[in-house]
Amino acid sequence: MNYLSLKTSRFLFSISFLFSFLSIFAQQNHGKIKGTITTSDGDAAAGVNIILKNTKYGTVSNDDGTFDFNKVKANSYTLQVSLTGYETLETEITVTENETSTVNLQLKVSNKELKEVVISSPKSIMSKKTDYVARMPLKNLENPQVYSVIHKELLLDQVAVDVRSAVQNSPGAVPVTYPSGGVGVTFRGFTTGINARNGMETATNRSSTDLANVERIEVLKGPSGTLFGSTISSFGGVVNLVTKKPFETAATEVSYTMGSYNLNRFTADINTPLKKDKSVLFRLNAAVNREKSFLDFGFNNTFAFTPSLTYKASDKLTFNIDAEYISSNNTRRTYHRYDPKSGITNPGDLMVGYRKSLFYDDNDAKTSANKVFTQAEYQISENWKSTTLFSFMGENVERSYQTYTLWLTPYLAARRVGNWGPIYNNYTNIQENINGQFKTGSIKHKLLVGVNYSFNKNSFSSGITAYIDTVDVRMPFDPMRRKTVDATLKQTAYPTDGDQTFSIYASDVVNFTDRLSAMLSLRMDNYKRKEVEGTEAYNQTAWSPKLGLVYQVVKDQVSLFANYMNGFQNSPPATQPDATKLILDPVYAVQYEAGVKAEAFNKKLSATLSYYNITIDNAIRYDSNGFAFQDGVQKSKGLDFELIANPINGLNIIGGYAYNENRIEESGAIAPGAPKNVANFWATYALQNTVKGLGAGFGLNYVGKSYLFEDNIFYMPSYTTANATVFYDQPTWRIGLKFNNISSERYWDFYGNSQALSNFLVNLTLKF
Repeated sequence: MNYLSLKTSRFLFSISFLFSFLSIFAQQNHGKIKGTITTSDGDAAAGVNIILKNTKYGTVSNDDGTFDFNKVKANSYTLQVSLTGYETLETEITVTENETSTVNLQLKVSNKELKEVVISSPKSIMSKKTDYVARMPLKNLENPQVYSVIHKELLLDQVAVDVRSAVQNSPGAVPVTYPSGGVGVTFRGFTTGINARNGMETATNRSSTDLANVERIEVLKGPSGTLFGSTISSFGGVVNLVTKKPFETAATEVSYTMGSYNLNRFTADINTPLKKDKSVLFRLNAAVNREKSFLDFGFNNTFAFTPSLTYKASDKLTFNIDAEYISSNNTRRTYHRYDPKSGITNPGDLMVGYRKSLFYDDNDAKTSANKVFTQAEYQISENWKSTTLFSFMGENVERSYQTYTLWLTPYLAARRVGNWGPIYNNYTNIQENINGQFKTGSIKHKLLVGVNYSFNKNSFSSGITAYIDTVDVRMPFDPMRRKTVDATLKQTAYPTDGDQTFSIYASDVVNFTDRLSAMLSLRMDNYKRKEVEGTEAYNQTAWSPKLGLVYQVVKDQVSLFANYMNGFQNSPPATQPDATKLILDPVYAVQYEAGVKAEAFNKKLSATLSYYNITIDNAIRYDSNGFAFQDGVQKSKGLDFELIANPINGLNIIGGYAYNENRIEESGAIAPGAPKNVANFWATYALQNTVKGLGAGFGLNYVGKSYLFEDNIFYMPSYTTANATVFYDQPTWRIGLKFNNISSERYWDFYGNSQALSNFLVNLTLKF
C-alpha cells in the first residue's frame, strides 16, 4: 500500500470512529421524531419547512414527504409545518427517551394556493434521490457508488443558461466543448460526452443541448459499464440528463434572460392536467436563445421545443412520453495545433489578441436533433414492478464548418477549414427492467433484471482543405471567409454504417442487516458491426461485473462503502502498416474505491469522501512505425470530496475538491486533458424575515494545469474564476442578476480556445 492509500485509509477510519463516538454519546437520553407530510391530494409534499418551536431543530421534507429529527431531548414540543401558499400547521408532540415519535400531517390548500406552491417551493438541493444511478430505488447512503445531483433550483440561483456552467457544480467536473460542437465533461482523468437522457442512450457530439427541459443533472463517478454499457459511459463515469415531467396542477412559468454579448433568451414552462381526474397530464417546455460570441466573430442561436405527456391508465399502469426538438445555428470553436519547433508551451505565448478570431462567422454550423422517450411502468404486485422503455434520437447535421490552425511560431498561424455534413446519426434503444424486493430468510433483497437492445445507423459526408494560407497576427489581417473555403473544399460521402448491441444485466442489493448491504451486479454485452465498404465486420462479447459493500456506522447518517466497478469500450480490428490485421479485445477499465458518506444534522449536511484507483491494462498503443499493440497500461487514481450544507434556513453551501493523477505507465506521462486539481465552491443566502426572498450568492471554480498531448510539453494554464449573483424571489415572480468571471481571468479550454472575460446576466421570471 503506497503512502497516499495508507494516509487515506487512516483518515477514513478516524472519521468513522469519530462519527460512531459522537452518535453513541448523543443518543443517550434522547428520542427521535419521524413523520410524513402530504398535500391535500394525498401526494408526497417535498420541500416543506418543519421546525420544533423555540428550539434549534429545523429541517425540510424529502422528495417522498418524509422527515426526521434525531437526538431530540425527551420533552414536549410544538411541531410547526409551513410552506408558502399553504396554511401553517401546528401540532403537539411528546418525545420519550430511546423511542421514536411518529406524526403524519396533511397540508390544507385551495387550487389557487397549490398552483403557487408548485412553482415557488424549491426542492432541497441536498436531495440525492434518483432511480437512474442504480436503476432501482436506492438511497445515497445505501449506494456504494459516488455520484452528484445538480438540481434546477441551484441552476436558477446561479442564472445558468448552458450545460457547461451547470456541470461545474460536480466535484472534479471540467466542461469540454468539442470542435465538432458537442459538449463533454472531464472527471477522474477521462472525458465523457453527455450520452444519457433519462438513463437511456443519447448523443451530443455535434448537436446542442438546452437546460430548458432539464430537471436535474446526474454525474455518476467511475466506470459504469455494468448498468449503462459502453455507448453511454466512459471510464470516468456517466452524465445523465433527467427531463422535466408533468405534474397534477396547472402552472405556468415564463422567463427572459438578457446579458453581455447580446444574449437574449426566452423560456416557457407550461403544465396542465388534460382531464379532471388528472389521469392525463401535459407539460411543455420551450426555449429561444440568441447570443453573440465574446470573440469579434461568432454566434449561437438555438431553439428547443419539448412536450411531455403522462397517462395514468390504471392504478397499476402509467405511461410517460416526452419528445424533444432542438435546432441550432452557430459557430464552432477552433481546434488549435502547435508545431513542435514553434517554442510555444501554452496559449499565453501566442501574440494574437485574446478576443481575436482568425475566421469569419459565415463558417457556421446548422444542426438539429429529434428525441423521443417513452416509458410504460406496470406495478405487477406490491413488491414487483415492470418498466418498459423506448428511446430514439436522430441527430442531423446540415453543415458543420470546423476551423483549424497550426501555429508555426507565436505569431504565424496556418489556416484550414473542414465541413462535416450532411451527417445523420440515428440511435434506437429498447429496454425492459424488472425490479423486485423479496426475502431469503432474514436477508432482504432488492433485485434488478434487465435486457437492452440498441442499434444505430449513420451517414457521413465530410471534406477538409489543405492549409489555405499563413497569417502574421502582429499585422492587420482578414478573418477567413466561407467563400474562400468553398473554393478549394472537396466533399466525400461515406457508405451508411451502423452497429447493434444486445445486453443482459442483473443487480442484487443484499441487506444482511439494516446496516450492512452488498451489491452484486453483472452485465453481458454482445456488440456487432456489419461489413461496409472500407470497414470490416466484427463481433465482440464483453462481461462487466460490479461489486459494492456498504456499512452504516450510524444508521441513516454515516456509511462506509467500497466498490469494484468495470467499464469497457469495443474496438474494431486494427490495420497494421504491413496490411495485416490485429483483432482487438474490448478495452477494460477496473476501479477500486473506498470512502465515507454522511447525511447528518437532521439532513442539513451531506458529504462524500472517497479514494479511487482506475486501471486500464489492455489499452491500445501505437509504436513509432504505426503498428498497434494492445498491451498499454494506464492508471488514474485520486480523491473525490463533496460537501453540501444547509446550516441555517436560507443558507446553502456547495463545495467540492478532486485530486487526480492519470498516467501512461510506459512513458510516465500525464494523460492529456486530466488536470490534477479541480475545486468548486458556491454559497447562497436568502433573507427569511425582513425583505424575505432577497438574497445573494458567490462562487469560485479552480482548474489545474492540463496537457494537450502525451508528450507533456504544451499545456493549458491553471485558472480560477469567481462568480456572484443577487436575486429577489417572490411567490409569483423572481429577478436575478449574475456576474460571471468577475476578475476577468484569462483562461483557455482543452483545445486552446480563450474563454469569456467578465460578463453579466439579468433574469426575470414570472409564475402563474
